[in-house]
Amino acid sequence: MREIIFDTETTGLDPKAGHRLVEIGCIELIDRRESGRNFHAYFHPERDMPAEAEAVHGLSMQFLADKPLFAARVDELMEFLGDAPLVAHNAAFDFGFVNAELARVGRPALDPVRMCCTVQMARKLHPGAKHNLDALCVRYGIDRSHRVKHGALLDAELLAHLYIEMTGGRQIGLGLASAATGAAAAPGAATPAAPRGSDRPFREPRPHMASAADLARHAEFVAGLNQPLWLDTV
Repeated sequence: MREIIFDTETTGLDPKAGHRLVEIGCIELIDRRESGRNFHAYFHPERDMPAEAEAVHGLSMQFLADKPLFAARVDELMEFLGDAPLVAHNAAFDFGFVNAELARVGRPALDPVRMCCTVQMARKLHPGAKHNLDALCVRYGIDRSHRVKHGALLDAELLAHLYIEMTGGRQIGLGLASAATGAAAAPGAATPAAPRGSDRPFREPRPHMASAADLARHAEFVAGLNQPLWLDTV
């Protein structure tokens, strides 16, 4: 199964107010594992960069001045996305900006059916807790020490790790058949136990029945009880 984890950076919060996409980072998962393929691009927003937005992601107009317009790389982006499900944190925000850019260049919008929102997933898994990316990385033990500012590709990489953990971890598809032989187990067949390592010493089975001395001590203890409760039912 192919899935795309993605994140965006923008000039503001609302594309309807004229804010634009300035960065997108996408990570490809195949069967819930990173394939090593990604798509990353910066875009010139054709407008100014508000100071509050630059403070979040650190992308200045000086840095973006020589970057291409969205139209110049839209074909590469759409080819990379393909028809895979699209996973994002607060996905409605990212879909809104990408679809606004697609509309500007006369392209069809991304189908919301493809949208998977990890914020909504987190709210169901951890009601009442914090659901931002930093808090969830702490909860799942994902190292985010290198995240000084927001960055689309970095945040997509963190989200890929988070998404895998939130959907069962890497062992969800773990096969128990022998990797050496690659043979398929017959239906209903039991999985053979792993052989004992030659470096493990043999240990005699430990007795679990009470000894005669244990039984004698127990009888002595019971005899000394003062009006035990179970005698009330006799």
